[in-house]
Amino acid sequence: MSNESNQWNSNFSFLMAMIGSAVGLGNIWRYPYVLYSNGGGSFMIPYIVAIVLLGLSGVLLEYAIGFKFKTSLLEIYGKIKTKFRVIAWFTVLIVFLILSYYVCVVGWDLIYLILSFFKGWGADPNNYFVNSVLQNNPTAGGLVQFVPGVFFSCLVVWFFIWFISHRNINKGISKFSNVAVPLLFILVVVIVGFSLTLPGASLGYTTMFTPEWGALLNTDIWLAAFGQIIFSLSIGMAIAITYSSYLGKGTNLTKNAGIVVASNSGFEVFNAIGVFSILGFMAVSTGVGFENLITEGTGLAFIAFPQVFNVMGGAAYIIGPVFFFCILIAGLTSAIALMESVSASLITEFGFSRKRAVTIICVIGFCVTAIFTTGAGSTVLGIFDKILNNFALILAIIFECVIFAWFYNIDKLIDVLNQNTSIRIVGKWWKYVIKFILPIVLLVLWVSSLVSTLSFDDELSLVIELLLFAVLLIVPFLLNHFAKRKSSKAAEQ
Repeated sequence: MSNESNQWNSNFSFLMAMIGSAVGLGNIWRYPYVLYSNGGGSFMIPYIVAIVLLGLSGVLLEYAIGFKFKTSLLEIYGKIKTKFRVIAWFTVLIVFLILSYYVCVVGWDLIYLILSFFKGWGADPNNYFVNSVLQNNPTAGGLVQFVPGVFFSCLVVWFFIWFISHRNINKGISKFSNVAVPLLFILVVVIVGFSLTLPGASLGYTTMFTPEWGALLNTDIWLAAFGQIIFSLSIGMAIAITYSSYLGKGTNLTKNAGIVVASNSGFEVFNAIGVFSILGFMAVSTGVGFENLITEGTGLAFIAFPQVFNVMGGAAYIIGPVFFFCILIAGLTSAIALMESVSASLITEFGFSRKRAVTIICVIGFCVTAIFTTGAGSTVLGIFDKILNNFALILAIIFECVIFAWFYNIDKLIDVLNQNTSIRIVGKWWKYVIKFILPIVLLVLWVSSLVSTLSFDDELSLVIELLLFAVLLIVPFLLNHFAKRKSSKAAEQ
């Protein structure tokens, strides 16, 4: 089923949707920690290399695929080789599972957005987040411990995703992205501008840009840069393939790819200046060492920043809500993009209407998300995040590169990328990157990540890891078998 009848009403809408999909939680709370812990200012060198080799090359590949085939990932892989449909189902399953726990994190932020108006986390944000919000119980018994606050906030997030996604792309995703993404950038400018006026801000951004040149000899730093680009640009999730399949014939793909990659990376670096400046203020105000303040993920957003807002004074009642609202916007735009990637496959594979496909995904997705709204939810979520991003997603990107570089005539994609440009930008260099350099780099990253992913800390973690691996290995074959049977029955009728 072609997507040619389902097109963006403007190139601006496509850009806003793509930038919204890329600018997510990883940009706001992952990048500052990765930057700080991997050489500071010197990290920018491997980061820029990763942007060109993986970021720009990967985005160009997915834009060309979507624009060329004008359909979902499942049909694209099936057209190249029928057996590749299982790999496509593997990718779709990864995206669906990432969406299921991503919604929970957005749900946590929704709770903190409300709390930020009156600093409801109290004097001990760490204790409040762990014991009051999460009601953390990392045992088997925690799986049957209901956490109502997180449950209902996730329900609200899922409803919002359904409300936007079940509509036509121009009435839903386009309208939302055209407002949400520019608003997000404006609010981040406000936060960064304010942060630079705080006492101690210079300590923060000086720490951010101070290089450790010896770190460049450490291969882990380079792997960290490539890993950040994967998470940041949502490569391998079929989002760019899906969104670009809705583009009109005269679109300049290389220009759009450059704008999206530059916007995403620029946002990361600019936002990091604000984060470091605010943490610099915290370090000066409390005397706590900077290394004890900078952390990754939920620790930064839901513990470190509430601690900052507690010592900030009256301004925190404005900056706090703006900060958590920014996270909410970034989370929702990315979640909606993940939804579109999955729903497009169901629509083309089973002939569902958009409303039916989105509704089915939301219902099943909410059931999976419910696991993360238990006392053991944060533990399970951490395992999902680790395995899906460090193992499964990187493997899916390797498959994507190999399929289109070795089983498809990649020169056709080069022609697609150059057909609406006055200068032939993409040439043999890109072909060699996709064919050789990228798969090798990704394979090294995958092996390194796999070693660090497998943990046998406790029995619960081991069981969950084994179950998740089983789901990733078995369910794609079951889905493919079910789809083939349905297709055969339809052909007989």
